[in-house]
Amino acid sequence: MAVPDQASASLASWNDTAATKAIVEFVERVTNEGGPDYVPPAERVAVFDNDGTLWCEKPIQIEVGFILKRLAEMAAADVALQDRQPWKAAHERDYAWLGNAITKHYHGDDSDVKVLMAGILRAFAGMTVEEYAAAADEFLHGRHQTIDRKFRECGYLPMIELLRYLEANGFSTFIASGGDRDFMRPVTDEIYGVPAERVIGSSNALTYQEDEQGGTLVYLEQPDVFDDGPIKPVRIWSRIGRRPILAAGNSNGDIPMLRYAGGPSRPALRLLLLHDDADREFEYTAGAEKSLEVAAQEGWTVVSIRQDWANVFTDG
Repeated sequence: MAVPDQASASLASWNDTAATKAIVEFVERVTNEGGPDYVPPAERVAVFDNDGTLWCEKPIQIEVGFILKRLAEMAAADVALQDRQPWKAAHERDYAWLGNAITKHYHGDDSDVKVLMAGILRAFAGMTVEEYAAAADEFLHGRHQTIDRKFRECGYLPMIELLRYLEANGFSTFIASGGDRDFMRPVTDEIYGVPAERVIGSSNALTYQEDEQGGTLVYLEQPDVFDDGPIKPVRIWSRIGRRPILAAGNSNGDIPMLRYAGGPSRPALRLLLLHDDADREFEYTAGAEKSLEVAAQEGWTVVSIRQDWANVFTDG
């Protein structure tokens, strides 16, 4: 059953459920000038995680597939790397190791993700930002093998509709992801309508190098920031300069960002996406157990893909 009220045209892929009503009622409250919860347009900031919130993150994150491809190329060129992680996993197409490294991180164990991050730093060191963007853009013209659709078609239609609905009601929308900022930037405008300058994410360190074309930026084999957990609110403030009143995520790593929304003086809507639809997408809670507990304890709005979404992707 589709949403029957004035929001139906904007949220056509959302069913008429408690979660959908919570979204509409919140937007109506904060846009009701003269009402007790009115928030001026300049302060209507909404932040969204990307992997698993705006697009698919299973069976492995799309960005991890991009990294795996680069690591596999390095392992093919240097046999010595084939017995070292994360090149070993890439060479053997051991997707389980790569996926588990992320899941273990969400459970508080960073042993494997540190190994993965070290490999990523080495994999892209010396590459210019233009070269990296071109490689990411080329990769993102590929297809998601499990759900058999282009990567550019893996964005969740209801979330894209939500972005447009919020913007139509005076919100500024941002992506605040643990994924790599420069991997997302080539496609966020095309997929979500969120321009590159409103993408916050993890990043490798950069350096400026002079040349005859005005200089360029080159990646170093050094970390800059891993935008997850308690770092997310820090990065949101440093990039936006405002506390969001709406935040959406899907994992344990999003808890600080969700709690940060609103603060002591503003209303807040905290959305936690639950992947519970094995037929149309994937069904899993690994890496989200703690966030689901907190959502129940603190009254967050849990969005069920199975119950709350009439469609998942653009073609149903």
